[in-house]
Amino acid sequence: MSDAVAHLIFDVESIADGELISAVRYPDETLTPEEAIAKYQAERLEQTGSTFIPHTFMVPISVVIAKVTSDFRLLDIKSLDEPHFRPHVMTKHFWQGWEAYQMPQWVTFNGRSFDIPLMELAAFRFGLSIPKWFDDSGYKSRRNRFSTGSHLDLQELLTNFSAARFNGGLNLAAQSLGKPGKMGLSGDQVQAYYDRGDLKAISDYCRCDVLDTYFVFLRSMVLTGRASLADETKLVAHAREWIESQAKTCQACSDYMDHWSEWKNPWQPDEDATLAASTTPPEPAADEPTAEPNPVAETTPAASGNSDENANVEKASDDS
Repeated sequence: MSDAVAHLIFDVESIADGELISAVRYPDETLTPEEAIAKYQAERLEQTGSTFIPHTFMVPISVVIAKVTSDFRLLDIKSLDEPHFRPHVMTKHFWQGWEAYQMPQWVTFNGRSFDIPLMELAAFRFGLSIPKWFDDSGYKSRRNRFSTGSHLDLQELLTNFSAARFNGGLNLAAQSLGKPGKMGLSGDQVQAYYDRGDLKAISDYCRCDVLDTYFVFLRSMVLTGRASLADETKLVAHAREWIESQAKTCQACSDYMDHWSEWKNPWQPDEDATLAASTTPPEPAADEPTAEPNPVAETTPAASGNSDENANVEKASDDS
């Protein structure tokens, strides 16, 4: 059982670049960055019903990444550059970490339309080179929309590349599996939280989104035949143990477990015995005593879900 990282499941929260908005949209009005953001948000609210500003005017303020093995086990979760949350540093760690782990698959929910373009544009803004992402290999390019081996956007998987709409988004997908989904904060509130200096709350919100995305990823692996429902049950149990182990030092993990519920298996034995048994732990044989845990044989717990000072995805000594 290898602990090599095969998938990086991530989410990005972003804030508006007020100076850029002022210069591009209101060049003759001498607005402050705060005034420019407020004016653009008001326009967006009237036009779209949301204050959310397009990603081209945004920079990352929180990037959280889960490290996952080839057999889909959750290893660790990192919030990049926490507690400093410097956009240029987070962007550097994001792309350098991907290369350090030998370019594993990115996994997102709606990341092809938002998170990946945002991080590409951030690299452009901050003068970073990412030639291995911008490889020139035609239809095999990692940036090709259908190169799911490089980037699996779960929303595109579940909508056949946007042939249908996924109304409800990640919140719906997670709650359909008994997972918390949105818990108070939402993406269009991130700017307000940033303006009042509550960066930790933004990071916690982003971390919970990554956890939701992980569980949607697991069920998607069942859907596509890469894992069985019984496999998923074991992986969910393993992830729950990991989240609980972090809850004393990680507020986001504690909050997540407070809203946790289990997926309700609808299958009855007379309908499909295998599926019905998939979420039921096997009972020990009557003539075999239950084995006592061997502390020597137990594996070392995963590293803390809280970020260290460097807090990046790099292959470094903080890995468990």
